Amino acid sequence: MNRMIIDGLAFALPLFIMAVGGIYSEQSGITNLALEGFQGVGAFTGALFVIMSADVLKPGSLPQILLAFAAAMAGGAVYSLLHALLCIRFRANMVISGIVINILAMAVTAYLTKQLNPLLTGAPSDKFQLGVSMRITIPVLSNIPVLGVVFKDLYLFEIWIVLLAVIAWFILYKSRFGLRLRACGDHPQAVDAAGVRVERIRLWAVLVSGALSGFAGMCFAYSISASFSSAIYAGYGYLAIAAMIFGNWKILPALGACLLFGFARSGGNEIVLLLQMPGAYADLVMILPYLLTLLLLVFFSGNNQAPRALGEVYEKGKR
Repeated sequence: MNRMIIDGLAFALPLFIMAVGGIYSEQSGITNLALEGFQGVGAFTGALFVIMSADVLKPGSLPQILLAFAAAMAGGAVYSLLHALLCIRFRANMVISGIVINILAMAVTAYLTKQLNPLLTGAPSDKFQLGVSMRITIPVLSNIPVLGVVFKDLYLFEIWIVLLAVIAWFILYKSRFGLRLRACGDHPQAVDAAGVRVERIRLWAVLVSGALSGFAGMCFAYSISASFSSAIYAGYGYLAIAAMIFGNWKILPALGACLLFGFARSGGNEIVLLLQMPGAYADLVMILPYLLTLLLLVFFSGNNQAPRALGEVYEKGKR
């Protein structure tokens, strides 16, 4: 049970912070199916930094990990500018833009990884090997009966995600910027009438989604796969989108959805180990989060209320 909780949190929290990024984008009115691409490019950028800094910074050290996450956030944010440009400036179809960005990200990062590995590491490979991030156990709190397991064997990024989520929640619901952002998704004409540029607010919202998705991609690279590879594009971005929708575009309910997905995944792994199932069954159990996603969306998403202007291209002067 302890291992299921520890592993479930390690999977759920990166999903959650990516869902928070999606909430920012869609609350501003920009439909965002590109989270998968943002996380992939972000993870690629962070992993590339790790490989290139190996001679300067000690591999696996705290400074290298911190800078790698910063690079991943920067990479995801810069790549998200493409989605913002297409949707805000050129008024492209937002759904098509997101899908194309995901496909492009997978193709470009896979190609660059294969080309750069022989130059940087001397070995032909389609992966940037990173290793696993350090884990910590929080004293005192980890000794609390039952709940103490939440504070054991934590990846560093899990603590950072909690801090980022609190900041994101405060900005979205308690700040003037957050009020304007949410208004852009419900009534952009009112925001425009107040003298605020809707396009600028939406641009910042998409940038936030790119940065947080890049952060999440680096989390998966440092934990699940211990490398940057095509495993980063394993549908995690779409799980985050499902959590966002199931959570009704709100941060705390989205966290609950991500925890369900995380514990479904880790619980399935524990069942495989407990029953000593062969590898084929282990692969089958990995579909549990996606099956749960499908069931939740089928039975519980009918009453969800998306932002009223979600997916609508804003035209200045339109009433």
